[in-house]
Amino acid sequence: MTNANPPRALARGAAPATLPARGGVGLKPEHFRHILETRPDIGFFEVHAENYMVAGGAFHHHLERIRADTPLSIHGVGLSIGGEDPLDEAHLDRLAALLARYRPESFSEHLAWSSHGGAFFNDLLPAPWHAGTLARVCDHIDRVQERLGRRMLLENPATYVEFEASTMAEADFISEVVSRTGCGLLLDVNNAYVTCVNHGRDARAYLRALPLAATGEIHLAGHARDVDAAGAPLLIDSHGAPVAQAVWDLYAYAISLTGPQPTLIERDNDIPAFPVLAAEAHAAEIVMARHATLEAA
Repeated sequence: MTNANPPRALARGAAPATLPARGGVGLKPEHFRHILETRPDIGFFEVHAENYMVAGGAFHHHLERIRADTPLSIHGVGLSIGGEDPLDEAHLDRLAALLARYRPESFSEHLAWSSHGGAFFNDLLPAPWHAGTLARVCDHIDRVQERLGRRMLLENPATYVEFEASTMAEADFISEVVSRTGCGLLLDVNNAYVTCVNHGRDARAYLRALPLAATGEIHLAGHARDVDAAGAPLLIDSHGAPVAQAVWDLYAYAISLTGPQPTLIERDNDIPAFPVLAAEAHAAEIVMARHATLEAA
């Protein structure tokens, strides 16, 4: 697909600083005390926006102290960018207030939907890739960037089903969204691997088809293995295990295409001690350093 349409609504205002091209870790309450006591050498922390959409409390108390000397990424899970309903303006107002409070180096959301007709679902659900979804997603991203006054990153999804109604490949759909809205790409390498295994596709070809020049951050996470009703492999984006070797290999390939990028280790279930996650973040930095060495040779 040719991305001929100019961006319709680039974010206004001064561009924020960017995250460093280093390994980062999702900030969890279990690790607050360890982080504040040891001040680990971590490239950045990331939090889920919806966990901080209150005026005060212990989460803000700790985040304010940690944010004082560490770059921050805020990752939304509740905007329902791919949903049929209009955006929840009250939610968007709370998000804008949170970003104004912490001035994160990065804000991102998912290419998925999680609400419909006033009902909210505790999941990130897929959408068909066709012109109707494309127009709706672009309208929603335009509104988010206008309200926040900044560029957002859009994360590629992990999917388990495909729609007969789809008329576009996922990577082409994402490329068109980036072209039309001027948003950036949050490249989730684990999601790419999960999706491609589940649908029998070449993960490297999928990466090459994405608008990688728009990449602003990379996510790495663990997944679970199952089988579907036909006995075929089924991967689940669980965020409850170490990053699999196949995902590390795909990440190294992604870095060979994008160059070093801020890389987050996501872990939302079965959370280990902080040094375990920090070691994975360091492993990502080793991959980036190896690429930089090869480029310089």
